[in-house]
Amino acid sequence: MADCAICVAHAVSRAGDLCPAACGGAVQLDGCYVKYDNATFLGVEDKSVVLKKCGPYMGYGSGSTGVRDAVLSELVNSGGYFRIGGSGQVKGVAQCCGDLSFAECGDCVGVAIQRLRSDCGAAYFGDMFLGKCYARYYSTNSNEAHAYSQPKAHAGTSGNEGEKTFAIIIGLLAGVAILIIFLAFLRRICEGQGK
Repeated sequence: MADCAICVAHAVSRAGDLCPAACGGAVQLDGCYVKYDNATFLGVEDKSVVLKKCGPYMGYGSGSTGVRDAVLSELVNSGGYFRIGGSGQVKGVAQCCGDLSFAECGDCVGVAIQRLRSDCGAAYFGDMFLGKCYARYYSTNSNEAHAYSQPKAHAGTSGNEGEKTFAIIIGLLAGVAILIIFLAFLRRICEGQGK
């Protein structure tokens, strides 16, 4: 949860630097996404591509891309706002903004994964950030692997999946709360400039 809160705080401070006096903007960092606007976007689907990153070409046969495709299909068919999957050395994760319905989330993740398959081909890793969701996959058997495939050493890390899920949910809720406060503040500023 601390990583999420730190990321959101950093994104909000970057928004002020990158978008001074703007009534709308978005900042995508590696770990969080902050968007503000004077037009309503909460609860509105947005499948436009915000950011796409594809790793280098794997250079191996269809067997490995088949594993990748199976992991991506698992993400599409999973439920909820946060989805993880993996098979062997291929891992995947997808997440939606909490203001979408489960059906809208599934649709958004489906589009992101379709774009990963078509745009990244047989790359070692791929990230597809759409307006309201993202999906990523990576292979852990490569020196070219995505930064997320590298293990991190955390002292005192618990292996309890329930605690991890709870921490993710609390982090998302905290991020949404900070975003709403930030948007209310910006709305007051924008309304004041319009007079």
